[in-house]
Amino acid sequence: MLKIPRLVVGACQGRSGKTTFTLGLLRALKNRGVIVQPFKKGPDYIDPSWLSYAAGQDCRNLDAFMMNKADLLRTFVNNSLDKGICIVEGAMGLFDGLDLEGSGSTAEIAYMLEAPVILVVNCQRMTRSVAALVNGVVNFDPRIKIGGVILNNVARPRHQEMLTAAIERYCSVPVVGILPKSSDVQIPDRHLGLIPANEKEELVARVEKLGKLVAENVDIEKILEIARNTPELPAMVFSDGRKRNNPEVKIGVIRDKVFSFYYPENLEALIDEGAELVYIDSLNDSTLPPIDALYIGGGFPEMFAKELADNILFREQVRKAIEEGLPVYAECGGLMYLGRKIIGTDESYPMVGVLPFDVKMEKKPQGHGYTINRVAEGNPYLPCGLEIKGHEFHNSRLVNFDCSLVKFGLEVQRGKGITGKEDGIVYKNVFASYNHLHAASVPQWAQGLVKMAKQFKAREK
Repeated sequence: MLKIPRLVVGACQGRSGKTTFTLGLLRALKNRGVIVQPFKKGPDYIDPSWLSYAAGQDCRNLDAFMMNKADLLRTFVNNSLDKGICIVEGAMGLFDGLDLEGSGSTAEIAYMLEAPVILVVNCQRMTRSVAALVNGVVNFDPRIKIGGVILNNVARPRHQEMLTAAIERYCSVPVVGILPKSSDVQIPDRHLGLIPANEKEELVARVEKLGKLVAENVDIEKILEIARNTPELPAMVFSDGRKRNNPEVKIGVIRDKVFSFYYPENLEALIDEGAELVYIDSLNDSTLPPIDALYIGGGFPEMFAKELADNILFREQVRKAIEEGLPVYAECGGLMYLGRKIIGTDESYPMVGVLPFDVKMEKKPQGHGYTINRVAEGNPYLPCGLEIKGHEFHNSRLVNFDCSLVKFGLEVQRGKGITGKEDGIVYKNVFASYNHLHAASVPQWAQGLVKMAKQFKAREK
């Protein structure tokens, strides 16, 4: 059994200030010399990029839809060893889930982890009513322990006094800090959430401001005390890493400002299966290095379409390698990159051009949420009939698509995919889909990609 100090940051609804507070708390703890491990509830790449920067540790995702309880606990425990504290940022409202029972909610994760919740309350235009709101949360599900309250958007000292007095009189949980109303610590949004941390270097200075704000207005010692007052968890090991010191193949990973959506566990799973990862920059590299397979994750290729188009040599290299049989696994942004062109509002830009479609950007999401897919016959990376849970979130759709030139590797059971019924284009040794998966939920994925790389390497000899 292991003693792991931990807590979950939750709120009554989205946009209450969870991310603002969590970023500030992570940075404040890091500045105090505490080794803090961040986690993010749900399928998300963008918030974790900020949480990773604030903590100085790679953020991990915990998702009760894609992962079963054993996989979720294993992911949590395996990444919590030797950490001073573990902090899980929730998503949406604390009890919001997939159904009336709250399946997959932040509260369910807190229950699985036996972790106390720090409740962030948006106090804008509210005084005494804050007590009713807090008591409603405390009494809604007795399995969930609310360890403390953070009052966000506090306007002035008088406002703070009224809020704190109401909670002290009517509630059984302490106020552990406040966040004063401020506009210079906000992080700009984009259509799928915050701007990724690696895109705008000047924005990361706001994390420092948030750390200072939390250090000055939150009882950090009380937060640490709440996190330490938790039961022990069972020791669970995710991987023994036997193949890490003896890689058998090289897998290229395009990882840069454009393609940054990668779960750390996916990359580690490839290493555990015997791969050496070779990182590639789609904007600045002119050639592909010697590799046996290529992994292109998600991101925002539409925001860098001109720069991608300008790197003609690299696009031609990728196209040529695919035609020669290089195994390529592409998710969402990677799918978009492999098409003929990306069509924006005013202009279009050529992409790799190896797959027979154009990509049209829309103002509204074309696919957003959890997915369930069944692997179709002929999928080169996953066994036929396997049910996989994942997620999709994209504002693009495929147009001018000649389906007769390709096959589909996934049958959509839940979600949109490419056609509403299919996802996962299969062309030669390419598999490209809107679906994102997590290796903790689908371990067969890493096995399949490394197997394809080995076959390609053997053919090249």
